[in-house]
Amino acid sequence: MSFAAIMLAGLVLDAAVGWPERLFRAIGHPVTWLGALIGAFDRGLNRGSRTARLAGGTACVAVTCLVAALPAWAAQSYLPEGWPGILIGGLLAWPLIAARSLHDHVAAVARPLAAGDIAGARRAVAMIVGRDPARLDEAGIARAALESLAENASDGIVAPLFWGAVAGLPGLALYKAINTMDSMIGHRTERHEAFGKPAARLDDAANWIPARLAGLLFALASPRHLRTALAVMRRDAPGHRSPNAGWPEGALAGALGIRLSGPRAYADRVADEPWLNSGAPDPAPGDLSRGLALYGRAMALLALALLAAALL
Repeated sequence: MSFAAIMLAGLVLDAAVGWPERLFRAIGHPVTWLGALIGAFDRGLNRGSRTARLAGGTACVAVTCLVAALPAWAAQSYLPEGWPGILIGGLLAWPLIAARSLHDHVAAVARPLAAGDIAGARRAVAMIVGRDPARLDEAGIARAALESLAENASDGIVAPLFWGAVAGLPGLALYKAINTMDSMIGHRTERHEAFGKPAARLDDAANWIPARLAGLLFALASPRHLRTALAVMRRDAPGHRSPNAGWPEGALAGALGIRLSGPRAYADRVADEPWLNSGAPDPAPGDLSRGLALYGRAMALLALALLAAALL
């Protein structure tokens, strides 16, 4: 059975309907289920010496990965052959793909920002980034939303679909578990530096190929600025704080002709990060709409790539 075809079916279903709010209220979401397990490990094992915390974090990674991958492997083993199996597999893959959700969250920032409603844009951007929204001006809000669009396109869509195309539903579920752990505990803080280190390192490895593919997709989706996007990505991504996020962010910055990253303020600190595409102007409100359009074209290219892999 073609794993790529299953992932394509899941992507199409997610793009069409997302994860309905009524369904979320009724049963939650697989990521929230994993989050409850990770949170329980964090409360129970993240204590004591650094060695004890590191051991606890390793146990969290091992158990969470098994809990995610084993049911997916069992479900995949019972899929029927042919189109019925592809459609059922796509239905099972659907909750672990976030293409529609990402678009909607960034659009929720773009609308008030374009209307001059800075307070509304700050409230919306606070839903998708960790920096202090009260300290963001118009350009800072646009920058934060575009960086979130680029990074989450990579680890929320390209990466799960990549690993799903490689290893089917178990690969998709395993990646989603790894990424959820990283988002919850993979932080360089006093509490999580040791406990979250195994999750963070595993997430870095799992995203190494997908992040570069996501950057390539953004570049290819902007043919008039293809060479600039590729040049900015190659030049600036290695200097980014993340070994992976700089690739899609750099490509997006080059494709839109703006600068991203740079210094940012969090609640307790200011991070002096280097710029991506330094020398270009800050993004304006209209650049969010341009970024969303570019994101849509990149996801269309991703769908075509999955279709080609399925046919081959």
